[in-house]
Formats: sequence, C-alpha cells, structure tokens
Amino acid sequence: MRNYKKIILRLLKNFKFLPPKIYIPLQYEYVTGNKLNLKNPKTFNEKIQWYKLNYKNPILRKLVDKYNVREFVSDKIGEKYLNTLLGVYETPNEIDFEKLPNKFVLKCVHGSGYNICVKDKSSLDIVKTKKILEKWQKKNFYNKGKEWAYKGIKPLIIAEKFLEEFEKEVINDYKFFCFDGKIKFIQIDIERQIKNYRCYYNTDWEKLNFCTEKKLFYEDETTRPEKLTEMIEVVEKLAENFPFVRVDFYLIENHIIFGELTFYPGNGLIKFLPEEMNTIVGDYFKLPN
Repeated sequence: MRNYKKIILRLLKNFKFLPPKIYIPLQYEYVTGNKLNLKNPKTFNEKIQWYKLNYKNPILRKLVDKYNVREFVSDKIGEKYLNTLLGVYETPNEIDFEKLPNKFVLKCVHGSGYNICVKDKSSLDIVKTKKILEKWQKKNFYNKGKEWAYKGIKPLIIAEKFLEEFEKEVINDYKFFCFDGKIKFIQIDIERQIKNYRCYYNTDWEKLNFCTEKKLFYEDETTRPEKLTEMIEVVEKLAENFPFVRVDFYLIENHIIFGELTFYPGNGLIKFLPEEMNTIVGDYFKLPN
C-alpha cells in the first residue's frame, strides 16, 4: 500500500496543470514523505509552502526578476551595489557576442539556475548557447513548484560582468536569512560547483552547528568578512517590510555586490541537519494574517 501511494504521488507531481492548492501538498508529500500542514504550519518548509499560496504582495514579481530587481536595489541602497549590466535581450539572437567581453555571465531572468558562466569567449559554442537559452526561455519556472512570485515573468536574458577574485577559482556566496527585516543567520556557500561546502553563522560571526542536505559541512572556520557590518546594514534595508526573504550578496575584492532576493529557498523542501532546525527556523517566521 505504501509503495502504491508513492507511485501515485510520483505521477501526480508531474501534473503541472493542477491548481497550486492541490499540487503543492502533493509535491511536498512526495519529496518529504510528510503531510503538509497548511492550517497550522510549524516548520520553515511548511511556512514557505503557505507563503507560496497566500503571500501575494505584487512587488514580489518585480523582486524575483533578475533584471527588474535592479531598480529596487538601486533605489533602496544605491547603484554601487549592483553588478555591471552588459546587455538586456528579448531573444538569444539579439545578443551581439562580439561586443561582450571575454568573460561574462548570461542569465534568464524568470527563474533560478538559468545561468551560463563564460570564462573564455573564444571557446564558447554560440550556437549551442543560443539553443540552451531558447530552451530556458520556453520554460515556465512557476510550474516547477508553484512559487507564486515567478508567475507571468517575461523571460528576458541579461548579460552581466563575470565576478571573480584574484587567485580564487570561485567566490564565496553570502545568503542572509531575514525575518521581519532582521537577519537571523547567514549561509556561506564555499567552492560552489566544485566541493559545495556550506556553513552557517550568526551576525556576531559565531558558527552555528547545523547544515542542509547535499552539502558538505565546512568544519573549518570561515574568515569574518571585513565589510560584514555594512553588509548587514544594506541587507536589512532590502529585507524590511517582508515576513521572510533571503538576501544574497558577494564580496569581491572588498566590494559588496548584490546577488538576488529569494522568497522560497529550495522550494520549501530543504532538509535540515539536524531535523529539529526546521522547526527552530520556522519559529522565526511569523506569517502575516
């Protein structure tokens, strides 16, 4: 009976046409093995599912759009925190690769993970790159997890400066988890796409003893960023007035660069290690009426 139920859930989760109130609980149960409690959510993951269904602040659609969010960031904390924009395109055929520098990043603005990092333009397969971008543009990221803010975003493509630090193969990614405008903890991703180390700190730069699935807990200490105080200040300016948002930044040669705003980390399906952290973090999340 249990295996039969799992097969049914596996089939149903692919029915993207289902309304969010049906699809979200099915996907949640399929991935986690637990029933979703939307009437009285307790854990962080349950509250993210509630957030997807009920928190429909119109500005979220602007803020998850990787192009339109730039205006919000510029108005809130200043243009100096933005990465250099090299171009905006409606289709891949509009991209003039000759005018782009040797290193750059291409992103589709309407979802997560639609990025192409180009470290050497001379070795880039432009035909293949255009096909990948065309494929991504046709995808409706909203259907993946019914994350409300992504619904109906125009699938533009942007080109940005390739971010790198001297003598470093990859850069650290700082992700600030903010509840009612205040940072509760910071996730640091180290050597992304190589070893995927991850660890967590509080704002006093004290290491926290938890991690998440599919990441290797970084057991060594991570150097406190020299501009941590400034990062905290600008993060909380961006996070004010939202029940929850994750604000991502990079620190490049001691220069703070905005990454993105995320309202549904991991689609609300994060596996916390230890498991009780799911409830502890959930307690920070005060849902609006």
